[in-house]
Amino acid sequence: MNYIIRDILQEEYSLLEKFLYEAIYVPEGMDAPPESIVKQPELQVYVADFGKKKDDISLVAEAGAKVVGAVWVRIMNDYGHIDDVTPSFAISVYKECRGMGIGTTLMEKMLCVLKERGYQQASLAVQKANYAVGMYKKAGFEIVDENEEEYIMVCHLQ
Repeated sequence: MNYIIRDILQEEYSLLEKFLYEAIYVPEGMDAPPESIVKQPELQVYVADFGKKKDDISLVAEAGAKVVGAVWVRIMNDYGHIDDVTPSFAISVYKECRGMGIGTTLMEKMLCVLKERGYQQASLAVQKANYAVGMYKKAGFEIVDENEEEYIMVCHLQ
């Protein structure tokens, strides 16, 4: 699949809610939650008023004329929160476009942007059973904490 990675456009910020839903890990054999789950406060922290803070950064993957993936960061008190100067990652690619390297490319490009902007590290939270754990490790993320269900991972950028 041919695709490009580019900065998100302001008029595309609303897409982040769709990608947030796509980012929810659903174990095999389980039913996906209703799309309305992204309206819950603990998930709205990822997307509410996106673009209004200097630490809100997003890139998208575009194939043809369609956005098929997104990565975004912001400093927020989310599941992967480390401190008040470390941006937390959210990343998602539509199911039909997974396994093509799009997520890896989005991750690598965002890590470059963060490094260029002087951030020391980035963090994320991921379900232990999520296949993306391997991608995060390959991108340089290390497990720094965990609970019963999730790993908290950090990538040092400097």
